[in-house]
Amino acid sequence: MVSDVHGNARDLARAGEGADALICLGDLVLFLDYADHSRGIFPDLFGTENADLIVELRTARRFEEARELGARLWDGIGADRASVIEKAVRKQYAEMFAAFPTPTYATYGNVDMPPLWPEYAGPGTTVLDGERAEIGGWTFGFVGGGLRTPMRTPYEISDEEYAAKIEAVGEVDVLCTHIPPEVPELVYDTVARRFERGSRALLDAIRRTRPRYALFGHVHQPLVRRMRIGATECVNVGHFAGTGKPWALEW
Repeated sequence: MVSDVHGNARDLARAGEGADALICLGDLVLFLDYADHSRGIFPDLFGTENADLIVELRTARRFEEARELGARLWDGIGADRASVIEKAVRKQYAEMFAAFPTPTYATYGNVDMPPLWPEYAGPGTTVLDGERAEIGGWTFGFVGGGLRTPMRTPYEISDEEYAAKIEAVGEVDVLCTHIPPEVPELVYDTVARRFERGSRALLDAIRRTRPRYALFGHVHQPLVRRMRIGATECVNVGHFAGTGKPWALEW
């Protein structure tokens, strides 16, 4: 089980060794590495100094200034933003999907671009969003994407649309999402020093349907990685880009 791969194709190629299946909870793309500002699409286009500055602004929650900086930088290169980003994302997706073992079950993260996935997902990779799959005799539900934030990442959706996908999944043994339930200890990032957005609908579903596990990523350095909510073990499976180590679920 991996999440927040963010360009780590090398370790991803080994992540499924010894496992019956690999599950990926999204964020394959690396736009900007907050630990190493020289890595990602943003510094490739605009340089490390500008990456340092935009991280500083975002960390200070000065989102409007960060957007203004981004707009000035894009104006400076005089290129179509969407096509430049898509070209860079396609290059990363080619590497990421080629590294997936068979079988892989995957859902989207908030920085992913879902319309591109069908072009890269081979026959051994099953993409699910608001859907279920049987794996080893257990029922797994998958809900991808994130909720809307001032960061305006590519795959952010409304609370209502997200809740509808949670409802469509229904009762499962393992509920797999990119973002965590809305619990302060699970959504606070201790390095970024901010609360990320978790889902109230997900929290309500965990309490109502009582899956064995609720598994997620998104928060790279959470205050708490694991806690029980009623009968459910809730686990942040880790920031794979940083650790290179998958989290194993055995039954």
